[in-house]
Amino acid sequence: MTRVLVVEDEAQIARALQINLRVHGYEAVTVSSGEGALESAAATPPDIVVLDLGLPGMDGVAVIRRLREWTTVPIIVLSARHAAEDKVEALDAGADDYVTKPFGLEELLARLRAAARRGTVRPEPPRVQTAEFSVDLAARRVVRDGKNVRLTPTEWSILALLVRQPGTLVTQRELLTQVWGPAYAKEAQYLRVYMAQLRRKLERDPSNPRHLRTEAGIGYRFDP
Repeated sequence: MTRVLVVEDEAQIARALQINLRVHGYEAVTVSSGEGALESAAATPPDIVVLDLGLPGMDGVAVIRRLREWTTVPIIVLSARHAAEDKVEALDAGADDYVTKPFGLEELLARLRAAARRGTVRPEPPRVQTAEFSVDLAARRVVRDGKNVRLTPTEWSILALLVRQPGTLVTQRELLTQVWGPAYAKEAQYLRVYMAQLRRKLERDPSNPRHLRTEAGIGYRFDP
């Protein structure tokens, strides 16, 4: 059964969606906040997320960005915001589809069927464990020897990119472009500085790293 996580703070809409989705064969789970969405998605990964943008606390676009740090789950925005810039922002953040309120149930069901065809693999829980430390991508938390490790936003961005692709060589250019932007694609010294900081915080022997490996002149690789 396809699991749909509905993120909607209007109780009547959330309840109506839950009932109608279950009638049409979906497993529907509802939460009313962005924080609740992240917690639910991390605890039990959904097959599809249906997300309102106007949420209390963390707004929908922020939720999309956080989800995209660790999962490719299809995200359908369901929002009363009709402006083109709102649609562009949500899609650029990582949403797959955008439906405006009020909406027809048949249209939403068709979008869900299309999303289900694209998202064929249910993601694993977003946690990575090594012998020295653990990384919780959903909570943005790193633990070593039972204690939280404080990382800067840049250190976290680098680590998350590597951890999401275990065993895969990630080029210097890719890391620089995704963390700092295209204008920094050749600034390899930035990476050397931050990788050294990450190794000091995470590796038992920073001079001989076991998990954050260098491929000289090419890039870096995370080995669990």
